[in-house]
Amino acid sequence: MSTPLQVYEPFKAGLPKLGRYWKSLWSRRTFIAEHSKSELREQHFDTAFGQFWLVINPLLLSGVYFILIVIIGGKTDTTRYVHLTGTLFLFYLVSNSLSSGVKAVTSGQRLILNTAFPRIMLPLSSVVIALFKFFPTIIVFIVIKAVVGSSFSIEMLWAIPILLITTLLALGLAITISCINVYFRDMASFLPYMTRTLLYLSPILYEASTLKPGLRILEYVNPLFPILDSWSRALVYGQNPELSSMLAGLGWAAGIFFIGTYIFLSREREFAVRL
Repeated sequence: MSTPLQVYEPFKAGLPKLGRYWKSLWSRRTFIAEHSKSELREQHFDTAFGQFWLVINPLLLSGVYFILIVIIGGKTDTTRYVHLTGTLFLFYLVSNSLSSGVKAVTSGQRLILNTAFPRIMLPLSSVVIALFKFFPTIIVFIVIKAVVGSSFSIEMLWAIPILLITTLLALGLAITISCINVYFRDMASFLPYMTRTLLYLSPILYEASTLKPGLRILEYVNPLFPILDSWSRALVYGQNPELSSMLAGLGWAAGIFFIGTYIFLSREREFAVRL
């Protein structure tokens, strides 16, 4: 039997055959899981201290922000702290997806040059890693909510669809930024400033209801704004989120995901040359 030949054709922008592509991606789901686990082990997530630091880092950050709010506002509010902690944990899901996803393709240079596989697996693994890091914080949030005496209600189950929307948004952002970083390597250096700016423009340090009328534009230009507002309403206050906020968050998430995926798939055959 003759040895199969690999034919390299000149790059031409365009989508691959999607049916075959998604089938190939699904067949490698085990690899995605193992690749994500290996990255987590490298970050010592499999140790007790690693998981402890994963939770204590955003928890300490929320404590620092809360102290600043108390100093500036001059009053304490346990509900405000629950809001700050809950929204900050969800924000870290998106932030970790971006920080891991931005170098997902460039750091996989050897794998890309030596193996044929759907390149979108790499940013997808970054989001899987971010989810593994996020799940322990849910337990911490529930403990905090119980300790401060905040009530629990059936409306908190709205957190499930909100989390799915957030995951879709995180995946879209990770796919998009991993592709951009192939062409503009300075994106990785710029990302920390971008995520910090996004933190301040999102309803985390403040609540959406307290936003001044002149800043209401943030509700429409910040993809995370309606998602975090809905998250706070459901988990912190036990209220049904506004339908308009849910639809706005879903619209942002779906739009970024489809646009980012189109750009990624149409350019991924050039990655080997760029790397």
